[in-house]
Amino acid sequence: MKHIWMLTSLLLVMVTGCKKYDMPSSEPASHDYTNTLVLGTDNSWITQMEASGIKFYNAAGEAKDGFQLMKDLGVKAIRLRVWVNPADGWNNLADVTAKAKRAHALGLKLMIAFHYSDSWADPAQQVMPAAWSAANFTVLKDSVYNHTFKVLNSLKADGITADWVQVGNETNDGMLWPIGRASSNMANFASLISSGYDAVKAVNSNAKVIVHISNGYDSSLFRWMFDGLTANNAKYDVIGMSLYPEPTTWPEMNKQCEATMKFVTAKYGKEVILSEVGMPATSAASCKRFIEDLSERIYNLPGQKGLGLFYWEPQAYNSWQGYGLGAFDATGKPTVALEAFR
Repeated sequence: MKHIWMLTSLLLVMVTGCKKYDMPSSEPASHDYTNTLVLGTDNSWITQMEASGIKFYNAAGEAKDGFQLMKDLGVKAIRLRVWVNPADGWNNLADVTAKAKRAHALGLKLMIAFHYSDSWADPAQQVMPAAWSAANFTVLKDSVYNHTFKVLNSLKADGITADWVQVGNETNDGMLWPIGRASSNMANFASLISSGYDAVKAVNSNAKVIVHISNGYDSSLFRWMFDGLTANNAKYDVIGMSLYPEPTTWPEMNKQCEATMKFVTAKYGKEVILSEVGMPATSAASCKRFIEDLSERIYNLPGQKGLGLFYWEPQAYNSWQGYGLGAFDATGKPTVALEAFR
């Protein structure tokens, strides 16, 4: 009891001495953000999971179409990754189109996330597609443009236009290594970003182009990256972030992420979006509070510069592909975490 009393006293001191949301309360102030922010999910695994016989269920245990279930849970937008020539076919143009059509038929908005790789692109790996591996810089820029244009224009031919487009995925050190590695040639990376930007705008001038890097809590990383892109005249509209805290670290990481968001919106004049968030599925209650608190912080950014957030692959359950940060339980039903979307 002594420890509980001391902790309670400390929390009271911190709450009374801080601004709203600096220290999360047991419950959010409101869910006003649900009427304003884009609350989305990345469900790129859905078709692969379905092909493996996996089903998704609502809280009552009724089997539901995965995208319909997302909409029923309050999801407003779907994020889909695109690979250039994946060995198994998942996340290629045909697969992305099939998923985009289903989301579009339900009235869900769309974010397309280009990896510019045949497989995963992230801070640890930005492997050039095999078909592009012999390209010089000029040809590589053309490849980025042509691939981006092809995918988006193909979707457009089916009546689908992306609302947001990521040119690269978690590009902490650029993309298409080694030519587009930011730490060795920021100018190359900036030029590749601009090439993708031009392709996006050629298909849909209203689509917002995102440069996405991870570790939203690390403002120094964002300063380095976007100072470099600004100095090299990169063209983009939105700054994207990832945030994957632990159940015990989310309050502090949310505050750090908020500081990063305020910094980048003020310095670079751009909107921000959390392209990826997640937390262990076994900590659903903490995850709900994490999403609610982070959404409040995005909602309250100066100048309404916060667009929203996307939960990464919430429908992945029973450690699908070794991933344990979904928001469904072991029976294939959504956890309380996704109640934050309503």
